[in-house]
Amino acid sequence: MSVKIDVTGEVVTAYLIGDIDHHTAKEMRENIDNAIELNMPTLLILDFKDVSFMDSSGIGLVMGRYRTLAKTRAELHIMNAPPQIFKILKLAGIEKLAKLGGYSNEGKK
Repeated sequence: MSVKIDVTGEVVTAYLIGDIDHHTAKEMRENIDNAIELNMPTLLILDFKDVSFMDSSGIGLVMGRYRTLAKTRAELHIMNAPPQIFKILKLAGIEKLAKLGGYSNEGKK
């Protein structure tokens, strides 16, 4: 499986794993959407820590989940995006839709 779902109260966290491309995005979308439908969260966190590659399918995945959550006024947070993926998300303007967080650079110069 390319996504692991964790539910804590009204928060659904989706830990995305591996590549996000046209081969894997559909399964990820379906798993996340099922968790949203079953749990009706107030917050969805997409954790990109273990994502090694992302193409435009990843942008579509994020935007689609945003549209789904907007119907219930739930929030979307993106966490632990590796530098390359963080840059892609920023260029796509995702920070206008979701709280966007990359890896912490604390202690690095």
